[in-house]
Amino acid sequence: MAVYDAPRTNAQAGLNTGMTGFFSTMVGVVSAWNDARITRSALSKLSDRELEDIGLCRGDIDLVVKTR
Repeated sequence: MAVYDAPRTNAQAGLNTGMTGFFSTMVGVVSAWNDARITRSALSKLSDRELEDIGLCRGDIDLVVKTR
């Protein structure tokens, strides 16, 4: 799962006002939703044995996806 994180200074945060800020926020929300969807799908395809190998059970999938 790829994550892009770019810390912003206060000066840069002031540039993201109005429509630019709105669209930046929406892109971030959609990107986070898509990452969670892909992660949930990939984990759901694993067998119970494979999940156990990485220290998870089937009930942990939603928790893992929500904490990302």
